[in-house]
Amino acid sequence: MKCKTSKLRDAISLALVVSASTTGAAFAQEATTTLDKVEVTGSRIKRTDVETSQPVFSLTREDIQAQGLTSIGDVIQNLTSNGTALNTTYNNGGNGETRVSLRNLGSNRTLVLVNGRRWVAGTGLGGATDLNTIPTAAVERIEVLKDGASAIYGSDAIAGVVNVILRTDFDGAEANAYYGQFSQGDGAKESYDITIGSSGERFSAMFGAGYVKESPVMAGDREISAVPVFGTGVAFGSSTSPNGRFALCSGTFSPGTCSVGETRPNGTAGQFGYDEGQTPAQWRPWGAGVNDLYNFAPDNYLVTPQERKSIFGQASFDITDNVRFTATSTYNNRRSEQLLAAMPIVLGTGPGAGVQARTISISPNSIYNPFGQTVSRIQRRAVETGGRSFNQNVDTFGFVGALEGNFEFADRYFSWDVGYSYGRNDQNDTTNGLFNILALRNALGPSFIDGAGVARCGTTGSVIEGCVPLNLLGGVGSMTPEMLAYSTFVAHDEYQYTMKQWFANLSGEIVELPGGMLAFAAGLEHRSESGYDSPDALINSGNTTGNARTATAGSYKLDEAYLELSAPLLRDVFLARELELSLATRYSDYDTFGDTLNSKFGFKWKPIEDLLVRGSWAEGFRAPSIAELYSGVADSFASIADPCSTTFGGTYGSLNADQRARCHAQGVPVGGYDQGNSQIRISVGGNPNLLPETSTSKTLGLVWSPSFISGFDVSLDWWNITIENGIITRSGQFILDSCIEDGNPLACSLYTRSATGAIDNLLSSGLNSAEIDAEGYDLTLNYRLPDTRFGSFSFSWDNTYYASYEEDRNGDNLVGEYFDGSNNWRIRSNLLARWEMGDWGATYAARFYSRQEETCPFYYNDYGFGSLCSDAILGPGEDGGVDVVQEGSLNKIGAATYHDMSVYWKAPWNAKITLGVNNVFDKTPPTSYVTFANTFDPSYDINGRFIYMQYNQKF
Repeated sequence: MKCKTSKLRDAISLALVVSASTTGAAFAQEATTTLDKVEVTGSRIKRTDVETSQPVFSLTREDIQAQGLTSIGDVIQNLTSNGTALNTTYNNGGNGETRVSLRNLGSNRTLVLVNGRRWVAGTGLGGATDLNTIPTAAVERIEVLKDGASAIYGSDAIAGVVNVILRTDFDGAEANAYYGQFSQGDGAKESYDITIGSSGERFSAMFGAGYVKESPVMAGDREISAVPVFGTGVAFGSSTSPNGRFALCSGTFSPGTCSVGETRPNGTAGQFGYDEGQTPAQWRPWGAGVNDLYNFAPDNYLVTPQERKSIFGQASFDITDNVRFTATSTYNNRRSEQLLAAMPIVLGTGPGAGVQARTISISPNSIYNPFGQTVSRIQRRAVETGGRSFNQNVDTFGFVGALEGNFEFADRYFSWDVGYSYGRNDQNDTTNGLFNILALRNALGPSFIDGAGVARCGTTGSVIEGCVPLNLLGGVGSMTPEMLAYSTFVAHDEYQYTMKQWFANLSGEIVELPGGMLAFAAGLEHRSESGYDSPDALINSGNTTGNARTATAGSYKLDEAYLELSAPLLRDVFLARELELSLATRYSDYDTFGDTLNSKFGFKWKPIEDLLVRGSWAEGFRAPSIAELYSGVADSFASIADPCSTTFGGTYGSLNADQRARCHAQGVPVGGYDQGNSQIRISVGGNPNLLPETSTSKTLGLVWSPSFISGFDVSLDWWNITIENGIITRSGQFILDSCIEDGNPLACSLYTRSATGAIDNLLSSGLNSAEIDAEGYDLTLNYRLPDTRFGSFSFSWDNTYYASYEEDRNGDNLVGEYFDGSNNWRIRSNLLARWEMGDWGATYAARFYSRQEETCPFYYNDYGFGSLCSDAILGPGEDGGVDVVQEGSLNKIGAATYHDMSVYWKAPWNAKITLGVNNVFDKTPPTSYVTFANTFDPSYDINGRFIYMQYNQKF
C-alpha cells in the first residue's frame, strides 16, 4: 500500500477511532480492504479494526471544548478513573503543574504519551508528567488506556496510559477565542489560538500558536478558605503574628535556651506581645485577654495563576510512494506563581526554629532593643515583604522526526518507521520574601548610630559594612525597604530534565490463520534521561528561613526490544464470530539496576455479533526516577527510639534473640547502649540501590452493542492491579524498626553505627517496601437516539467503582476513607447529554464524587469545636473540659455533584459561538478537617459559578 495522503482516507481512519465508544467499544462496522491501517493506543500493531482486548476511553476535540476548560490537565483530571493529583488549586505545595493519577496509584505510575511517543517528565525529577507542558491548542483528541501496558510502552505504564494526540494534516485556517470568570468576579481565564495548514498530494504542513492566561482566586474571597480551619474563626491561626511574639532572656543566651529562662519586661513569667502605639513599658503578656493569633489564610492563593504561550508545527513529505518523512515540533512556555502568607521569622527559642536559627537572638546592644536584655524568643510575621511568592518559568521543547514507510513481501503487507524523539524541560524559579540567616545574625546583633546619623551594624571599632540593622520589635511597618533589602534575598533555582530516544519499529502480517492474518509488531528503542535541580546557594547551604535542600543531578539510559503478536484464531463460526489472542513482551536493560522482562496476554471474543468479551493479564514495572535515585542530601533531626537502645524509648530489653543478634552484629554492645538524645541526626535523600517496582494487572469485560437498539452500547470492565516492591520513602524510625525487628537487609543498608553502637549516619530515602492492591469496575453507557423533529439527542454515562484499595497487605480497605492529599472515592461518575438541531446545540454534564470519611483531628485539644465533626465522640479532657473529641471520632465528607451547561450557535459566517456555565448551582466543596489547607481537598471545584464564552472561526 502507498503512503499518499488522502482526505477521504484520513477522515475514515479518524472516524473509526472516534466512533469507538468511550470504553473502546466500536459500533459494528464493515471495514473495507481499501482502508489504511492505524495504530490504536495500547498496541503497536497497525490495523483497520479499532476494537482491542483492552478498555480505551476517547475524548474528541469537540468533547474537550465542551468542558469549557483552558487546560488539558484539567480535562484529564475530570476522568472518572483519575484519583488525586497535583493541579493549580494546590498553592502551598504546588508548583504550577497539573498531573494525572489513574486508579489513584500516583502520577509517576501513569505514562503520558504525545502522538504515541513518551512525553518528557516534569522538572521535579520524580518521573511524573506535567500536562500543562502540552500545548492545549494543538490537541486533536485524548485516548486513555485503562490497563497496564509496560510490555507495549515500557516503564511507568502500571496504572494505564494517557495518549494525547495532536492535530495533523490540517487544511485551511481556524481561530479560537475564549473568556470566562467566576460569578464573584475573579479567577478570569482567557485563551486564544490560531491554526493554519495546507495539505497536498505529497506534502502537508501545519502551524499553530496559542496563548492561555489564568488569573488567581484569593483564599480570603471564599468563605470556606477565609480562615485556617472553616468554622473555627482564627482559633487555628499562627502564633507568629505581624506584630510579633517575643521573650527576654533573663540570663545568658545560648543556642536554643536561656540559662535562667525567659521572661517578659515586668518580670512576670511568659512571653509578651505588642500593640501598635504602646511603649515598651506597656507591653503585655502575649494573648492576655486578647486573641493574638494571626489569620494567615486570606494572604494565600486559593487558585494559582499561570500564563502559557505555545507554538506547534507538523509537516510530512512523501519522498517516494512508499517512504515518507514526518516531523512534529512543539514549544510551550509556562509562567506560574504560588503565594503564601508572609515569612514567619522564628529565631532563638522560638518553637520550630531551625538549627542555625536557634543561635540567633536580638542583641541587648541593638539600637532597636529598648530593654537592654537579650530578646531570645523571636516570632515575627514579615508582612512588609508582601508575602512569599514562588514563581516558575518553564520552557518545554518537544520534537519527533521519523522516516516511515511500507512495503509488500511475499504477498504480505509490512510497515516500518525509524526516528528520533527529543524532549526537554528548562525551569527557572524565583522566590521572593525569604530571609538570609547570615544577614539576620548581623542585622539583629549590636548596632549603633554613626556621626552622620546612619544606623550601622556592629560596633564603632568593628563595623559590618553594608549591613542595615533590623527592627523586629517595632510592630507592623517597622521593617523599612532598606532593612528588607539587606536581610532578604531572592532565591534563584534552576531545573532541567532531558529525554532522548531513538526508535525503530516493524509491523506486518505473517501467516494466514482460521480467523485472519497473524500480525506482529517488533521494535528496538534506546532512551536516555537526565536531570538536575540546582538550588540557590543560600538554600543549598541552609542559610535561609525557608526550606533548605541540596543539589540533585543524575541520569540513566536503557535499551529495549519488544515483540507483539495478534492471532485471530476463529471468525464467523458458531459461538465465535471472532476470537483473537494477543501476546506482547518487552525486554528492558537499564544501566542503573539491570534488566527486566515484562509480558502481556489478552483476548477478545465475540460469541455473537452484538457481544464482545475481552480480557487481559499484564506484567508491569516502574524504574526508579532520578529524584528517587539521586536526590541531594539534607539534614534532619528527627525524634527516634533506636530499638537497640535502653533509653529514650529504646526497646532492647524486649527484643528476641534474633533481633538482639542484629544489634550486636552492627556493633551494639551486649546489654544495649544509652542513646543519649532522642533526636538522631539523619539525612534525607535518594537511594541509588533502588530496584524497579513491579505490578500485575488483570482486566475482564463485556461490551454489548444490541442490533435491535440502534446507536446504543454498554461496557462493563473489572480491573485489578497489584504492585510489589513499591518505592516509598520511610521515616528513620521505620527504617530502624524494619532492620532490627523484621530483618530487612535493604533497611539495614541505610545506616551505620559508631564504635559505641550509636547511630552514626542514617539515610532516610526510598525503599522497595510498599505493596498495593487495587480493584474495581468501569461501567460506560452510550446512546445516540434516532433523530426526531425536536433534534438529535445523545447520552454518555461513564462510571468508575472502586471495590478495594489496600496497602502493605494489612487487610484494611481504604476505599471511602480520606487522608490528607489522598481521596479514595468509591464512585466517580460523569454524565454528558447533547442536543443538536440545525445550527443550534446544547450540552449538559454532571460530575459526581461519592462521600468519604476522615478521622476527626481535634482529639488532642479542647477548643470546643467537637461538634464540627459529623460523628464526633465527645468526652472529658485532661483539664476537665467536656467538649473534647475522643479517639475513634469521624467526620463525613459529603458527596458532591457539579453541574455544567452550555449552548452554542453555528453562525452563517462559518463561526461557532458557545456560552457556558460550569458549577451551575454554585456547589461548595465538601468540608475536610484534616486536609492541609483551605478545609477542602484541591481535587474538588471551588465554589462559584464559572461563566464563559467561546468563539470559533474557520476560514
